[in-house]
Amino acid sequence: MPDWKLSFKFYIDACGEGLGAALHQTQIIIDKPVEGPICFISRQINPTEARYGARQMEFLFLVWDLEKLHYYSDGKVFDMNTDCNAVKSLLNMKTPNIHMRRWQIGIQEYRGNMTIVLKSVNIHKNADGL
Repeated sequence: MPDWKLSFKFYIDACGEGLGAALHQTQIIIDKPVEGPICFISRQINPTEARYGARQMEFLFLVWDLEKLHYYSDGKVFDMNTDCNAVKSLLNMKTPNIHMRRWQIGIQEYRGNMTIVLKSVNIHKNADGL
């Protein structure tokens, strides 16, 4: 059960076949911080999205994840964990193409509350299986 007073952690990953995300929260259980899952989401990519490069796929996924889990991120501070360094650059891109520009605008409301956290591919596994 989520504790609405605490922050959330999103874990996202995209591959050639689909998108997956895990939403976690660290709660205090018997005087110890324990990170546990709140929910998992995933979907297949469509034929048009299959032509996207890895960077564009990760951007698509960031936007999709924020739209689907908006209930957990709206007005709250949260971490967005990813294994893709390019996701961080989306927020600061100076001359994006039309897709990227639209996605930049779509995530502006989260900008002050979202921290992009880069995780090693070896550590970032919980969204991979989805």
